[in-house]
Amino acid sequence: MEEKSNMPPIYIVSGGKGVAGHTLVEAMLIQYPNHKIPVVIEPEVSSQEQIDKITDKVLADNGVIAHTMVDHIARRKLIDTCEKKEIRHFDLVGNMTDYLDTVLDMKPVEQPGLFRLRDMEYYRRVRAIEFTMQHDDGQHTDKIATADIVLAGVSRTGKTPLSIYLAMFGWKVANVPIVPGTPVPETLFQIDPKRVFGLTISMAYLIAQRSSRVSRINMDPNSDYVDRRKVRMELDYAANLYKKGGFTVLNITNKPVEYTANEILTILTSRFGSNKWKAHED
Repeated sequence: MEEKSNMPPIYIVSGGKGVAGHTLVEAMLIQYPNHKIPVVIEPEVSSQEQIDKITDKVLADNGVIAHTMVDHIARRKLIDTCEKKEIRHFDLVGNMTDYLDTVLDMKPVEQPGLFRLRDMEYYRRVRAIEFTMQHDDGQHTDKIATADIVLAGVSRTGKTPLSIYLAMFGWKVANVPIVPGTPVPETLFQIDPKRVFGLTISMAYLIAQRSSRVSRINMDPNSDYVDRRKVRMELDYAANLYKKGGFTVLNITNKPVEYTANEILTILTSRFGSNKWKAHED
């Protein structure tokens, strides 16, 4: 049986999840090896009723409070209640907030959890980039249903740079090459077509792009890759697939990546709302 500590507990009281306060307290406690001080997190505290219940519990446990209340009204309520009940408390943000108010001559937004949200946003972007690289150029098509956006197109329609650009904003993107004679993965037609974008391009512009590539990598300049008739067949084949799947068709001729990305995001926002994580939450 685990021995119960007789040490007075430290209660972390926060208007958010209590992560910042808990991290700071644990960083201090680690300097005292083998300590047996219990640490209790009391998150999402804002009302006087919550404060009364918590302080009564702290009083009964002979504990102390360390708080990170960024809302100045809730912070004042907690401090007043602690002082009224003679509970020892440590304000981990108040003094610094007062200093910043003065030196910056502005008021804070007082929104709990902003630091955690910033970290979440950063890691979402990292995960989105990793996902996108793993699902580039038709890789792992069995898992493209977990993508936020799926791009399809023939060679040299800019699928990869567009995918990476979107991933930098936190979108998980998969892209699928369209090659006549090569079966298209069935999963492409099993996912929500409102999230699939078929990229098309003018034949002249596509041939120019491919010709440039042919010169760079010393390909046969007479190959089917740049043959007008073959290129026309590729574009028609792709157009038929887009129609079959009910995909949104985007013409990327002479458009920078940023423009096409914005076009996609505008369409998705109109379809699913502004919360881009709604369909495929991590």
